[in-house]
Amino acid sequence: MLNRRGFIRQTGLTLTATGLGLLGFIPRKAPKYKMGLQLFTIRASMAEDPRKTLQTIADYGYQDTETYGYDGTSQQFYGMPAMDFKKVLEDNSLLSTSGHYDFIKFFNSSTEELLRYTDQSIEGAHKLGQKYITWPWLDPENRSIEKFKILTDKLNRIGERVQKAGLGFAYHNHDFEFIDHNGETGYDIILQNTDPEYVKLQIDLYWVAHTYPGTVHELFQKAPGRFVMWHIKDMDKISRDYTELGNGSIDYSQILPDAEFAGMEYYYLEQGGNFALHPMQSVKESAEFFQKNLANLLS
Repeated sequence: MLNRRGFIRQTGLTLTATGLGLLGFIPRKAPKYKMGLQLFTIRASMAEDPRKTLQTIADYGYQDTETYGYDGTSQQFYGMPAMDFKKVLEDNSLLSTSGHYDFIKFFNSSTEELLRYTDQSIEGAHKLGQKYITWPWLDPENRSIEKFKILTDKLNRIGERVQKAGLGFAYHNHDFEFIDHNGETGYDIILQNTDPEYVKLQIDLYWVAHTYPGTVHELFQKAPGRFVMWHIKDMDKISRDYTELGNGSIDYSQILPDAEFAGMEYYYLEQGGNFALHPMQSVKESAEFFQKNLANLLS
């Protein structure tokens, strides 16, 4: 069923074709992937007015979102009950296919507490219609090789539980997973000690370019088909900080063609900080650059 925004867009397209007398008009083939945005990029605007903010990013061309900051006890996203938040998404023709959930808060808790939060996260994800639940972060005190080995057991437990609930589970990297610890890295431990059936990978391509000693393709070769979600953002040519897409040094024309090989199902544009003017302006500029220069590489 089309909502009002979708109806207007589709009706306008049809009327334009009719008015031009295009009897053989054939609608443009829908893109294989929907352009997503990790909402942490615009966290200030989401905190101030999530409804207006979501309407604005939809107008910029975003179709998919990745959430963060879920409150498992109250079942709320951005201060709204999960179903109310889903309604706001639907009113703007937006989806949410993944969420960053706060598992790190339970790293040192009992298995029972960790799985209780996992169940709360599953309920929230189901209410939004998300396909994936994502573990997004490790606190500094949990980044030793010994802690990574403990982490993999937790990831397997969560992943199995999430899969039984009909959802997928993934781990999101930063830079610290690629730091060498006397010949071992946290990322290799995750790859080797987690069950690929239960634990997928959400690759942050900025941090790979920033820290990984090889190429992105070489990383994909370690686990082809397992990198189901991508974070796409650019790196400033001088400071190596975040920047708007197209302003930095990462050549996505060399990376995006690997989407099928890597197993990509969803992608999200993101910029954690270092905004040229304002986060909303940055996500607008990144969307425009991606649509004009990169989206065709994923068709």
